[in-house]
Amino acid sequence: MSGKYKALIGVRGSRPIVVRRAPGRPLEARVALAHGVRRAALGRSGVRALKREGDGGTPLGRFPVRQVLYRADRGLRPQIPLPTHAIRANDGWCEDPGNRNYNRLVKLSAQSTADQLMRADHLYDVVLVLGYNDRPRVRGKGSAIFVHLARDGLTPTAGCVALHRRDLLAVLTQLRPGSSIVVTC
Repeated sequence: MSGKYKALIGVRGSRPIVVRRAPGRPLEARVALAHGVRRAALGRSGVRALKREGDGGTPLGRFPVRQVLYRADRGLRPQIPLPTHAIRANDGWCEDPGNRNYNRLVKLSAQSTADQLMRADHLYDVVLVLGYNDRPRVRGKGSAIFVHLARDGLTPTAGCVALHRRDLLAVLTQLRPGSSIVVTC
């Protein structure tokens, strides 16, 4: 499949979920789930082999699903066999390469520059946290690579994969311990 970007959301013990760049739309993907093909958004720079902080690329490689974050005030706890964490008002994600907590879930403070996870929009109502640049963390290599809810119109992300709510919930039902997302081109 030269020239075509694709991501495989691999689930141990089941058929992988395949995400392929949509023909003629490098920032949009088609996702093959067990019950049909769905649309998804990619990063504003497409898929990148050499991901850097702030470049807008969706990184190339295999990334385990570490945990699922969710807004308890906007939906029920996902019933999946993976670690889950209800997002609280003071939860954030550190994207500052100079901070010792770079690419980690943090508690926000008055001085914090971390990305707030409890957003007014619905993008982070359900979030799959991917194991990208976390073990070990390399400063400046990129942070906060998630699978989350899409904006209306499937506009590009800052580097994540984004799906409509019903499609992301369908992905959750297929996750198992050891599940990973494989982004390849």
